Amino acid sequence: MAEAATRRRGRGGGGAARRAERSAVSFETARFIERNIPNFEVLTEEALEIIEHNAETVLEEIGVNFPDNPPALQRWRDAGADVDGERVRIPRGLARKLCETAPSSYTQHARNPARNVEVGGKSLVLAPVYGPPFVRDADGGRRYATMEDFRNFVKLGYMSKWLHHSGGTVCEPTDVAVNKRHLDMLHAHMTLSDKPYMGSVTEPSRARDSVEMSEILFGKDFVAENTVMTSLININSPMTFDDVMMGALEVYAQANQACIISPFIVGGAMAPVSVAGTLTQVLAEVLAGIAYSQLCKAGAPVIMGAFVTSIDMNSGAPTFGTPEAAHITYGAGQLARRLGLPFRSAGSFCGSKLPDAQAAYETANSLNMGLLAGVNFMLHSCGWLEGGLVSSYEKFVMDADQLGTLHHLAAGVQMDENAQAMDAIREVGPGGHYLGCAHTQANFKQAFWKSDLLDYKPFETWEDEGARDTAALASLRVQKLLGDYQQPAMDPATREALDAYVAEKKAAEPDSFM
Repeated sequence: MAEAATRRRGRGGGGAARRAERSAVSFETARFIERNIPNFEVLTEEALEIIEHNAETVLEEIGVNFPDNPPALQRWRDAGADVDGERVRIPRGLARKLCETAPSSYTQHARNPARNVEVGGKSLVLAPVYGPPFVRDADGGRRYATMEDFRNFVKLGYMSKWLHHSGGTVCEPTDVAVNKRHLDMLHAHMTLSDKPYMGSVTEPSRARDSVEMSEILFGKDFVAENTVMTSLININSPMTFDDVMMGALEVYAQANQACIISPFIVGGAMAPVSVAGTLTQVLAEVLAGIAYSQLCKAGAPVIMGAFVTSIDMNSGAPTFGTPEAAHITYGAGQLARRLGLPFRSAGSFCGSKLPDAQAAYETANSLNMGLLAGVNFMLHSCGWLEGGLVSSYEKFVMDADQLGTLHHLAAGVQMDENAQAMDAIREVGPGGHYLGCAHTQANFKQAFWKSDLLDYKPFETWEDEGARDTAALASLRVQKLLGDYQQPAMDPATREALDAYVAEKKAAEPDSFM
């Protein structure tokens, strides 16, 4: 199906596609962040060496489980690991040696080449919330997510200036059959946005569908030679690599598509309560997972992930924006850089049920932590609410607006002649003001980052306009963005081929909601 669809795409270019592109609405989207500030490091060289030694001990003496996956066990056996049942014990140094073939950075291509992203080095790519079964907005409150909600979030992501990536499961559309919703979700990312996107990981066959749909969108030869998807592979912490996620990883690695290999850690539940103990387990898990990706295909692009939070010891609920999570994230960034691999962590994390002060405090802590930790790919950078159970319309645009501050912080401090502003200081002199001086007039438009959401008006104006809080302003912005949305241009033949692929796949099997 994918090859036939690719041939149809080749015949369908030309005038119609060029006319569609000329008529598309243009709007500003920021390039991915390139840091000009130092990373914040909390671990000494001695501490890093202890954690690395202990992680190798975990792999060698305790091992990791690869359940229900005989081919994976055989790959490990052939590589020199000790396989006992489903337990894999990896000799000291073997996993790290295997990880050496993973690239230190890669380009993820978007269907609009101007929106390609670089993952690794000093870059930071921002992607939206991933996975919530519920949504919340000012009008409908908290409810199960639908496919209409999913499409709306893709549109909001496309329209968000500071967001570089369309993401993946921006919410879980519960009104579409489980075995078919990945088709509709990918179709939405491919047609409603021209930013990069993520593939499906909920079943290996769905990963294959993701590759085939990408071949329709980009062309089969292009996909064979380039990375067009970055997908999330969670480790079932502690130290278990389930066959579903590993099956998806195998598909993507063999197709040269990138995977985030990410432990899912709630400290005190899935890992020790101590920072050093958690970092030891995180490193052991990512070493095993990334090594396995390289056993599937040496050179397959990967990201070292670390989703880490702590737990409230009274309620058992996860907590966010905590100093312990920051310590772990900073330390994991150091470990990733020592491995020479891109790093994924942080996001707009909060435990609040509403886009309120708790949400703002916890989110601000989490976003700034990610910037300073050297994160290269930040999933969940906007829209996260209620511990990841909810995708919030209002919080999506609140967070997306604040991502602009990360861009400006990461730019660092300019020290050229204009930035030194000596002419302005001479012109104004003692006791004057800078409002009308030549330097201010020349630079005021770009001198300061400006929010597109927050209210800085005088009290009287704010009161006359309805005394709206930030959530109310965000609700209005959601309406404006969705009202202004216009679909990016697409080759009509490609769109036809994608539609046909989805329709054929959905017709081939009955609906399943399990």
